[in-house]
Amino acid sequence: MRNYAIVTAAYWGFTLTDGALRMLVLLHFFQLGYSPFTLALLFLLYEAAGIGANLIGGWLATRFGIARMLAVGLATQISGFLLLSAVSPSWGAALSVAWVVVAQGICGVAKDLTKTASKSAIKLTAPDAAGTLFKWVAFFTGSKNAMKGLGFFLGGLLLELLGFRGALWAMAAMLGAVLVAVALSLPPLMGKAKASKSAKELFAKNRGVNLLAAARVFLFGARDVWFVVGLPVFLYAAGWSFTMVGGFLALWTIGYGVVQAAAPAVIRKSADGLSSEVPAARLWSLLLALVPALLALPLLAGLPHGDLIVTLGLCVFGFAFAVNSSVHSYLVLAYAGSEKAAEDVGFYYAANAVGRFAGTLLSGLLFAWAGLPACLIASALMLFACWGLTLALPKEKMASGGWGREAPDPKFIQP
Repeated sequence: MRNYAIVTAAYWGFTLTDGALRMLVLLHFFQLGYSPFTLALLFLLYEAAGIGANLIGGWLATRFGIARMLAVGLATQISGFLLLSAVSPSWGAALSVAWVVVAQGICGVAKDLTKTASKSAIKLTAPDAAGTLFKWVAFFTGSKNAMKGLGFFLGGLLLELLGFRGALWAMAAMLGAVLVAVALSLPPLMGKAKASKSAKELFAKNRGVNLLAAARVFLFGARDVWFVVGLPVFLYAAGWSFTMVGGFLALWTIGYGVVQAAAPAVIRKSADGLSSEVPAARLWSLLLALVPALLALPLLAGLPHGDLIVTLGLCVFGFAFAVNSSVHSYLVLAYAGSEKAAEDVGFYYAANAVGRFAGTLLSGLLFAWAGLPACLIASALMLFACWGLTLALPKEKMASGGWGREAPDPKFIQP
């Protein structure tokens, strides 16, 4: 419980600044006149970097210990903030965009190193009692997203109070305090085990993890295809102020996090951890796919008060998406073996980064081409693909140790 609490608190601090960073960059550069597509480009390396960071981060966490990788992720984020703060208004547009993209890429590496280390720690610290892993995962994930929502608000507030550079320095100082606390409180060898020796072994995941990873690509692509660029620009164009846009995104993300944390109360739990949870993943994926498909219709019809229709509809989307995300986050840990949990989690969240990368790119392209309705239609198509993949998820444990993974190595170092 102690290590779980420390990891959760550290990830809260990280996520608070990560959410603030997204709002800082989006609002600051939109105010400078950057187009929706250019704004999407600013986040592309941030998302792309996460693909490799999750894969290598999972391997490194297994090789050197989860606590060490958590510290590396925090230090990398601080470096990204300081690099981003060096952007000067006197620079040309091309240099500014290139500099921001690189700095965002560093922050993307930091985010996914930290995420992989933190979520792997849950697998190692959760008791074996039935349903406990689901509850711990749900609380961790839900509270993290609530913090991200607060971060959206914090980003807008710091931008107004301290300006772009001052806000980044303040967030770097905050993370510095978190880094010191982590280094002093967690055992450095926590989660250390025998890492994979080849790329083939690293990618040779069990069937459950592979299918969940593929579903995760479409699940998070379906969110970011409207969330990253399309929705903020749509609301601003409809007459909303920056504060209103940031406030709605913050409240949406906080509410999404609260629902995630409460997901175990919505999903019926089974003794084996799969027979009820897998059908739930299928049902909620299908329900979620229907929401953006129906929401696109009034926008295509040109009904008045489109901004209100969208915000109310996306609140429904947020509820169903939160339940889906929470169930998926639990299932990957249920399928993962204990010995190389960090590698399994890293592989899974690399797929998450692929989805976010695709969603971010499409968000700018589709909004520039046909507005928010095109983003919502793309979201629906991705979610139907996600639902199709969940139909193939296994519902039974394998005879070997865990859910489709070899029995744990007795030399595995427990926290």
